[in-house]
Amino acid sequence: MTKQCELFFDHLVIGSGLAGLTTALMLAEKTTGSIAVVTKETIDQCNSKLAQGGIACVIHQSDTFEEHLADTLAAGANLCDPDAVMGIVKKGPERIQWLIDIGAHFTTRDELGDPNEQHKGEFDLGREGGHKKRRILHAGDVTGAEVQRSLIQAVRANPQIKVFENHIAIDLISTWRLGLMGDNRCLGAYVFDAENNCVVTFASYSTTIATGGCGKAYLYTSNPDVACGAGVALGYRAYAKIANMEFYQFHPTILYHPKVKSFLISEALRGEGGVLKVMNDKGELEEFMDQYHPMKSLAPRDVVARAIDNELKRRGQTNAWLDMRHHDADFLKMRFPNIYAKCLEAGVDMAVDPIPVVPAAHFSCGGVKTDLNGYTGIKGLYAAGEAACTGLHGANRLASNSLLEALVVPDNLAAHIAENLEELKAERPSMRLPLWTSGDATSSDEQVVISHNWDEIRRFMWDYVGICRTDKRLERAMTRIKLIQAEIHKYYWDFHLTKDLIELRNMATVAELIIESAMSRKESRGLHYNLNYPERNPALDGVDTILQKPYNPQMN
Repeated sequence: MTKQCELFFDHLVIGSGLAGLTTALMLAEKTTGSIAVVTKETIDQCNSKLAQGGIACVIHQSDTFEEHLADTLAAGANLCDPDAVMGIVKKGPERIQWLIDIGAHFTTRDELGDPNEQHKGEFDLGREGGHKKRRILHAGDVTGAEVQRSLIQAVRANPQIKVFENHIAIDLISTWRLGLMGDNRCLGAYVFDAENNCVVTFASYSTTIATGGCGKAYLYTSNPDVACGAGVALGYRAYAKIANMEFYQFHPTILYHPKVKSFLISEALRGEGGVLKVMNDKGELEEFMDQYHPMKSLAPRDVVARAIDNELKRRGQTNAWLDMRHHDADFLKMRFPNIYAKCLEAGVDMAVDPIPVVPAAHFSCGGVKTDLNGYTGIKGLYAAGEAACTGLHGANRLASNSLLEALVVPDNLAAHIAENLEELKAERPSMRLPLWTSGDATSSDEQVVISHNWDEIRRFMWDYVGICRTDKRLERAMTRIKLIQAEIHKYYWDFHLTKDLIELRNMATVAELIIESAMSRKESRGLHYNLNYPERNPALDGVDTILQKPYNPQMN
């Protein structure tokens, strides 16, 4: 049987991306307790690190909070919570200053060669799809890596915080999971220590889900291999409400080349005038976004991704093209050094050649439903970042709002925990937490079953639950995921836990939640486009899709 041990920390944070590390640092600022950060690989393996574009924030005097709000609401297709949007947008400047104070550096205009002395030290603000103003702070084209560098440095220097690498959460420990009556409370989590092959029971007063997204549920994605939807699956199994999982954002421009895997071509390129094109019958590249949206190549991502998908299917082509040839090599190397170098690896000189691009799964606008404090409604359980759904993104995320949210919510979250900590301590059950149990399932001796199920989920999610959906496609997907879930239930709880098994279980849960959410929404809105219901239903404006596991004490 798998070895087990127990640990206690005042606060447990699951995930080491921008939201997770910011949460840990904010808890260290606002409380005196011990903080554990568990992450399933190394501390720097996360989606946040890959962010290229930057952080949307009202910084320049020509911009206003009201304009940022308006752009977010327009992109969100009448599903955003306006109060949540304004609450996050207004707090942006102070959170950016906090990042700068801990050592993050953002590109300034003089660093890009602006000779005007009046602009020295002024942030070079980018523009991306859906934004009517330049408001994107960036660190070249590796913003995520720069932000993560500063956060990791601060976390490692803080004695209150201990990081557990190669630890993957199996399940949250909640009172309802233990079959107890009364209000549901989170008491910690069961975590698999992959290096020592043991299950660690982490007991804590507060637990925060900050595990990022679930792009690996799709065949083609910009996300790293760690993005398997763990946070949403953990929350669902602990009886948290899950909101709006049907709204999955497909980034319009991933580099299309066999030599380079899942490399994102930032929307910031279109912010600098990049034009999307397709090959016409004469073998010439021509613009096409003018036929789909007034903002052309700067339209919101849902519009652009559907347009590219439609053009490729209509023309029988494998990829579209992003044309940056209106800029010279010096500018492109200075503004987009990482993207320029990566394209060169693929034999594409973006100053001379158009960049081959295709859409790919990128960002989940749904997640564990929370308020602006990251509170889930379950005592002691919080969520932040892409794993959460605050109401900011609505039916379609406005570019670069996600990093802003991942800075703001953890600050609110830590303050909320600090305010309620004595209550959490006083009302915590005095019982000792039971050890993790493997249940009564049989052990599978065929590793191929795991890899086959993994591949099958990703393929039918791409084919049936992708950019364009139909009722029949969704029904097929639901039939398959039910069968796979049954296989996982039969074989998962054996005595030989592996990281692959845990990730497969989480990915299957999230895939089913996406499918069920998509089947329940009988309209097209934002990122959810169903050919059987091609129009938006105004009666569903502001109406979230909510899923919650039913609680039956006899079944736990």
